[in-house]
Amino acid sequence: MSTIYQINKGINKPIVFKGLQGQYIAWLAGGLVALLVSFAILYVIGMPIYVLLPLIFGLGSVLFWLVARMSKRFGVHGLEKYFAKRGLPRYISFRSRRLFTRLKVHTTDPSLIRRTGL
Repeated sequence: MSTIYQINKGINKPIVFKGLQGQYIAWLAGGLVALLVSFAILYVIGMPIYVLLPLIFGLGSVLFWLVARMSKRFGVHGLEKYFAKRGLPRYISFRSRRLFTRLKVHTTDPSLIRRTGL
């Protein structure tokens, strides 16, 4: 009467496709769609096909190379961390101590009250 259940062992693992991890799959898909749309627009405008095909294949190769390079360099969440770190200030400056001297400590710890005189 016992039932055998399969265990999903890859529940917290990132999605990997051909060496690309996580968000880079979406970046590559978006880039390929943009290349397809640009090919269609340039073809309808009237650009010669012998100029258009090498251009699109060249841009596609660069896209594959850049996305693979970013996936290898940063990993699954490294690109987000890289951009977050770039957004942090290098230092914080303040001109007055008023902000820190007017802070009040709300506590019920009697030892802290005795030490600070609050």
